[in-house]
Amino acid sequence: MDHTKIHLNNMKMFKKLSKKKKKMPIYIIVLIILAAVFLLWIAFGFFGSRVEQLQYTVIDSSKEYEIWEIHEHLVVETEVQGSFVEAGNEAFSILAGYIFGDNKSQSKIAMTAPVVETESEKIAMTAPVVAGQTEENLMTYAFVLPAKYTLETLPVPNDPRAKIREVERMKVAVLSFRGFFTDKNFDSKKEALKQYLERDGLSYSRLYSAGYNPPWTPPFMRRNEVWAELK
Repeated sequence: MDHTKIHLNNMKMFKKLSKKKKKMPIYIIVLIILAAVFLLWIAFGFFGSRVEQLQYTVIDSSKEYEIWEIHEHLVVETEVQGSFVEAGNEAFSILAGYIFGDNKSQSKIAMTAPVVETESEKIAMTAPVVAGQTEENLMTYAFVLPAKYTLETLPVPNDPRAKIREVERMKVAVLSFRGFFTDKNFDSKKEALKQYLERDGLSYSRLYSAGYNPPWTPPFMRRNEVWAELK
């Protein structure tokens, strides 16, 4: 056989083999894309959660829950009414507006953690009852503010629904868990914490929900807590 023909045949075979090697099964491509998206999700969750956090001292960690002394701090808070999702969205809009510059000095304030939610304090019943007013499902949401600020140095909110408040030191029982920031998850953990405290003879006043991560954080990376303010 002519050497030229042999060479051409070899070249054709090489090209065919090369084409076969270049072809990657579609499921491999899909798996690579999914893995890349998953890693990006984890990265966004990790770096998005690296913010200043509320300062506290752990007093006891020997049980299913911990007892903390939470240090004095400042919050911007608002009261909203409605379902868990509706109230949370409305509160976030008000509070995020404040820290993103909706204030008298148009200053942006760094986000901190956690975001705290609790039932608003009940007010004693008086007369007369005014039609159209109700305190049902009234919740208080608060953003913890950076420790560098004082009441004097914080900018004044433009929105009258956003209030700045100083929170004194308080002792709380804390039950931590992972997962989504949902009403169902927090209700079940609140019930569990109530049972632990009743078993241990500890009395409390208010219950709080606390979330430390932005919404895009993977559920297995989220830090959630329920607090019971101890008497």
